[in-house]
Amino acid sequence: MALAVVYARSAFGIEAPLITIEVHISAGLPAFNLVGLPHRSISEARERVRSAMINSGFTFPAQRITINLSPADLPKHGSRFDLAIAVGVLSASGQINQQHLHHYEFLGELALSGELRHVEGILVAGLALPPDKTLVSSQANRNELSVLPNINALSALHLREVVAHLNNTQALIPITHTPQPAEEYFQGLDFADVMGQAPAKRACLVAAAGGHNLLMYGPPGSGKTMLAQRIATILPALSQQQALENASINSVGGLNVNALWRQRPFRQPHHSASIPALIGGGVRFSPGEISLAHNGVLFLDELPEFTANALEHLRQPLEAKTITLAKAQYNMTLPANFQLIAAMNPSPTGDIYDGRSTYDQNMRYLQKVSGPLLDRIDIQIEVKKVNLNQVNSVSMPSHAPAIIEPEVRSAQLKTQVIGAQRIQLKRQGVLNAHLCPKRINEFC
Repeated sequence: MALAVVYARSAFGIEAPLITIEVHISAGLPAFNLVGLPHRSISEARERVRSAMINSGFTFPAQRITINLSPADLPKHGSRFDLAIAVGVLSASGQINQQHLHHYEFLGELALSGELRHVEGILVAGLALPPDKTLVSSQANRNELSVLPNINALSALHLREVVAHLNNTQALIPITHTPQPAEEYFQGLDFADVMGQAPAKRACLVAAAGGHNLLMYGPPGSGKTMLAQRIATILPALSQQQALENASINSVGGLNVNALWRQRPFRQPHHSASIPALIGGGVRFSPGEISLAHNGVLFLDELPEFTANALEHLRQPLEAKTITLAKAQYNMTLPANFQLIAAMNPSPTGDIYDGRSTYDQNMRYLQKVSGPLLDRIDIQIEVKKVNLNQVNSVSMPSHAPAIIEPEVRSAQLKTQVIGAQRIQLKRQGVLNAHLCPKRINEFC
């Protein structure tokens, strides 16, 4: 048959819409035409597919080849369709048995030698896979797909292996679910490293337990950054559903899914980060820091040094827990349920008591952070410098619970956070920071 139909999946944010690839081979001068709104990177597939087929020992038809990527109104980019196009050409030219082709979806980039290479976002395609379909991809994607329970997928090293499987001569090895241990990503960091600062440690504990946003302000050297970085060490591991959500974002963002499995995200962008870097987007979509920090912590150090426009873009995601990107090329909504931890100096010179800045200069510096953004930060605490001679005598006020001693370790605080969150979820279904006004009156 001169017509073949093959299935693949595109990448659209953290979704993977189905793409139907129709390959038709007809008489005429040799040509390779791609239609269906292909990006330039897909148009270049003709050379990769041709060389891969020839170097794999197959015949590339010297006829007119027309390939349609449907739906035509959905933008398509990347080399992820190479394998599906090659299988379609081989099938339409009679080199592959078409009998069971409709049971498969194909994703993979082809090297000129015919080897299969890794593609980003494979996890999203695996999540979107129907129960009656089998995903065929590169061996390089095997570990990433193995985190999915009940995954129905096969992996191959070379185009020849895929053809042999479809022709029932040599079966591919299935990808099986491999439980991933929640590795300690923040090894070496501990709240015991911070000397003194008992009130600030208490604020970090309350913020972590209730999911509250936190702002720490104080002079340089007071330990604000150390405290913020150690908040991640007292947060519980992600649930299975949360882990899959974050793995999808990490997969699209090109991060190591297996290394970050069930780890609470901790993102710390530099203050020079652009708006697309923070919220996502760009000419070619990439998730921003607020989405990469979904279900975790977004730490903004030196908060007033971020551009005012970039900070104002955080206001809506902090309320809605999502971010909608409306661009000329796409319109999509991404999850952005992050906990904002910020740190700042009270003066452009660092310390308001150093006598190097005037009152007006200090006020202009502080006003870089707008009132509406501050309103969304539940806990704001001053972190003062600790006198090293008095470190051993630092203690909490008498009315506060005696649980934050200078030598307290993150493991102890993590146990308290897990217990507090378990009580909140059992009582109200959400953490305290996510209670609506009506439920605040009911439970608080």
